[in-house]
Amino acid sequence: MEDFSPELLAWYEKNARELPWRQDITPYRVWVSEIMLQQTRIEAARGYFQRFMAALPTVEALAGAEEDTVLKLWEGLGYYSRARNLHACAKMLVEEYGGVFPRSAEELRALPGIGDYTAGAIASIAFGLPEPAVDGNVLRVLARLSRFSQCVGSEKVKSRFREELRAIYPAGRCADFTSALMELGETVCTPGVPDCGRCPLAGRCLAHAAGEESLYPVLPEKKPRRIEERRVLLLRCGDKTAVRRRPAKGLLAGLWELPNDTIPEPPEGGRPCGEAVHIFSHVEWHMKGYLLDCREEAPGCTWVTGEERRALAFPTAFRPYLDILEELGL
Repeated sequence: MEDFSPELLAWYEKNARELPWRQDITPYRVWVSEIMLQQTRIEAARGYFQRFMAALPTVEALAGAEEDTVLKLWEGLGYYSRARNLHACAKMLVEEYGGVFPRSAEELRALPGIGDYTAGAIASIAFGLPEPAVDGNVLRVLARLSRFSQCVGSEKVKSRFREELRAIYPAGRCADFTSALMELGETVCTPGVPDCGRCPLAGRCLAHAAGEESLYPVLPEKKPRRIEERRVLLLRCGDKTAVRRRPAKGLLAGLWELPNDTIPEPPEGGRPCGEAVHIFSHVEWHMKGYLLDCREEAPGCTWVTGEERRALAFPTAFRPYLDILEELGL
């Protein structure tokens, strides 16, 4: 790989966005931001990051928080295993490392929820080490630069690109180089049709020279999502509504939900209250909601007031029905 760092860094100095995690850089802030940004758009993560830092500004604060507090702060970001791993990792950092992040990428990778990408981001951005952070955005940039014709989904390919990048990391500018590569993939070398007119590496890009930008990177074939038909029950008894906690393992583990099942028939006495679709990575929920009045609190659920319910962490999938409960004054 040719050394393109001078052009990239010169571009980054003029075009870097002001993002909250680029201020007051610490290993903790880099770590939380990178975990949040997995599967999440930057604009969506911005507000979450600021609220998270206001509530839990240090690794010690995160380690000492209740899991429900962490999940509530994460509510709406999805992929909740990230939040649970974040919490578990903070506890390990406090208990075994005295709250101090290890400085090497190898040691960072040994922590819960930290893989090659996050370890590279912390090591380079927080500690200034020549450790690449290769995610989908960076893979797209590199695949187009080299017209890389193989599928980029394998760990072998990611490892190859990490090694090639490591050889051109600029001394003293490791943090900026990592951030600049991310920035280029997020804002210029985007999926589909990139903005090559703004790219500082367009003169080096083999895909651009061939007019084949849209052909790269070569991605693994996606499997079709499974569709589940679900019946959501809005049960109310006086000023309380029924909620329940999901199992500790599996999809949406440990979060709260409205009672629901896969029975297709409307419940007896239930009034339809709308349909909704929620898309997860591998499954789609096609939901139909029903409002039911109960004369007494049914077993198997936790009955809560509106104030108590609002303090709980719910998956975004149930937001349309939680809004209905709010509209009803519950």
